[in-house]
Amino acid sequence: MIGISDVEAAAERIAGHVVRTPTLPSPGLTTLLGAPVTVKLELLQRTGSFKARGATAKLLSLSEQERAAGVVAVSGGNHGIALSVMAAALDVKATVVMPRSAPARAVEIAESAGASVQLTDDMAGAFALMPRLQEEGLTLVHPFDDPVVIAGQGTVGLELAADAGELTDVLVSIGGGGLIAGVATALRDRRPDVRIWGVETEGAEAMSRALAAGGPVPVELTSVVSTLSAPAVSPLTYEHVSTQVDEVLVVSDREAVRGTLDLADHAKVWAEPAAGCLLPAARRVLERVGEGARLGLVVCGGNATTGDVMGWAERFGLR
Repeated sequence: MIGISDVEAAAERIAGHVVRTPTLPSPGLTTLLGAPVTVKLELLQRTGSFKARGATAKLLSLSEQERAAGVVAVSGGNHGIALSVMAAALDVKATVVMPRSAPARAVEIAESAGASVQLTDDMAGAFALMPRLQEEGLTLVHPFDDPVVIAGQGTVGLELAADAGELTDVLVSIGGGGLIAGVATALRDRRPDVRIWGVETEGAEAMSRALAAGGPVPVELTSVVSTLSAPAVSPLTYEHVSTQVDEVLVVSDREAVRGTLDLADHAKVWAEPAAGCLLPAARRVLERVGEGARLGLVVCGGNATTGDVMGWAERFGLR
């Protein structure tokens, strides 16, 4: 497992390359949920999500030989965007493998940044392609199974701990678990009394299935939330979550899309369902912990188009 010194080192390494995103009280969400809410706006990060942090940390850790050979990543969207853009900024060639279900905008952004994009039928197929590409000499920048990447994502937690007022509960979305593993590492050091809640969507609940099974297990991916759709968590992220996170909650796709609309209406931010899922989970947390709760929400990304969200809203009868 990584430690707080790894997160601090990552923060120093990536300073100047990424944005210290705002941590702000949200009057609109406070009114909506009936409890004080602070938001960490990672959707304002470079490339539109927290993924820029871990990708940059990894890219800056490469040797000259590795930089010259290039890097490869598998992604449901945001990791591919982040690696493509940040690799271009650092003059490193990037290859990104995405499932065909990935948002068209993610593919477009990766290609426009100069990355070579390969599409597979599904996420499992994308991960299965990695060994061959590594054999060709490319360095894998894994979206979550990498201590350097996790430490980079953990800088979100460092900033939240430093910039937020009093918090009792922090909610973090989970795909493969890299973000929550890093954030939990930072918060357990800086805010040890805070309860940490992970949030997944039905059909992408790799971490909650792992916790029930006592270790990572493959899951069938059916969620529309492609940016949370990891076919399995890793032993590394599982270990962090099982020891540092209080509980993982699972919400429906419909609830996640409703949360995206609520974030737009009440918080005045345009987030993706991977962040929208935090709002229905927050209601459950408040039911559990009762009065006195002060919530922190890591709004992880905003790389969904208006067309994407309106399409999901119509599908789930939310329009």
